[in-house]
Amino acid sequence: MARTLSKSKRVNFFKISGFFFFYFVVVGVYVIFMPKILQMIGYSAPHIGAIFALAPLMRFFVPFFFLKHIELTPKVFYAALMGAIVSIALFYPTIHSFYLFIFPNMLLGACLGMILPYIETYAMEHLGKEHFGKSRLFGSIGFMLIGIVLARNLETYTNGLHYLLAASILTALFAYLLTQNNPHFSKAKENATHSFSLLHVTFLWISLFLMQVSFGAFYNFFTIYETDHGISLETTSYLWAFGVICEIVLFYFQAPFFKRFSLLALVKLGVGLTAFRWFLLFMFPSSLLISYAAQSLHAFSFALHHTAALTLLYTIYTQKKLVAQFYYGISFGLGGFVGAFMAGYFYGPYLYLYASIVALSSFICLLRHEERG
Repeated sequence: MARTLSKSKRVNFFKISGFFFFYFVVVGVYVIFMPKILQMIGYSAPHIGAIFALAPLMRFFVPFFFLKHIELTPKVFYAALMGAIVSIALFYPTIHSFYLFIFPNMLLGACLGMILPYIETYAMEHLGKEHFGKSRLFGSIGFMLIGIVLARNLETYTNGLHYLLAASILTALFAYLLTQNNPHFSKAKENATHSFSLLHVTFLWISLFLMQVSFGAFYNFFTIYETDHGISLETTSYLWAFGVICEIVLFYFQAPFFKRFSLLALVKLGVGLTAFRWFLLFMFPSSLLISYAAQSLHAFSFALHHTAALTLLYTIYTQKKLVAQFYYGISFGLGGFVGAFMAGYFYGPYLYLYASIVALSSFICLLRHEERG
C-alpha cells in the first residue's frame, strides 16, 4: 500500500481505517451484547425483538428525508455524530424502562444511517475499490476483537454501555480528524445531473433487499441452529470468528477480482455463492466440516458482494452519499428487518432452505437487471 498511495492518502487511509475500526466496535457491542444486556436486566424476548427492530427501520426511513429538502452536508454529519454519542449516553438513564429506551435507540439508528454512508462514500472515491477493502477490513477486525474482549468483561450491564460510549466517542474523533479542513467535505452539495430515482434499476434494488432478507437466518439464528444440531456453543463461536477472518482476507486481496471481472458479475458471484452457502447448511446441519466450508463463503457473501454492489451503484448514480444511504437503508435496514421476522417464522429444519430460495430469488433479479441493460 505504501508504494501505491501518496503520503496524504496514507494519512487519510489511517484515519478512515480508524473510523471503520471504532464504528464497527460500536456495531459489535450493539449487535452481539446489547440483547444479552437487556436480558440480564429483565427484558422479555418480545421486548428485545421490538427494540432491535427499531435501528434497521430508522436506517430505512432516513434516506427518504434526504431526497429533496435535506442535504448530507458536513453540518448534518457532525450533528449525526453528536446525536449518536448523545443517544448512547441516554441509554444509561432509560435502559430500565422499555418505553423510554425506545427513543435513544431510534435516534441511534437514524444517526448511524447517516454516518457510515458519508465516510464510506469518501473512502471509496479517495482510495479506489482496490484499496477500499484494505481499509474496510479494519471494521471487521474491530467487530471481531470486541466480541472477544467484551465477552470476558461483561460482569455487569454497565460495562457494555461503557464500551459502547467510548467507542462512539472514538468513532466521532476519527471522523472529525478526517473531515475537518478536508476540501472534499467542504462542498455543500453533490453534483447531480438528474433526479434520484430507484425505478430505473428496480431489479437491482430488489436483489439487494432480498440478499439481506436471506441473511436474517444467519444473523439471528445461526448460533441457535448450530447448537440445536449438536455443535457446541464454543465451537459455534469459532465458526463466527472464522467467517470474519475469511471476510478480512478477501477485503485485503479483492483487488484482482475487480481487475478481471465486471462489477455486476461480482455481485452475481456473491449472491450465487450465498444461495449455495445456505443450501449447504440446510443439507448438512450437523457437519462441522461443512459448517466451516459454508462460513468460508462469508468472504464472498459479504466482503466481495458489499464492495462490488456499492461500487456498481456509484457507477449508476451521481448522488453518491444519497445512494449509499439508500443502499444501507433498503438492504441492511428494510432487508434486515424483514429477514429477522421471516427467519423467526420459518425457524426449523427448513430454515436455510428458505434462505437459499430467497438468495436464489435475489440472483434471478440480477439476471432481470442484466436483461434490461
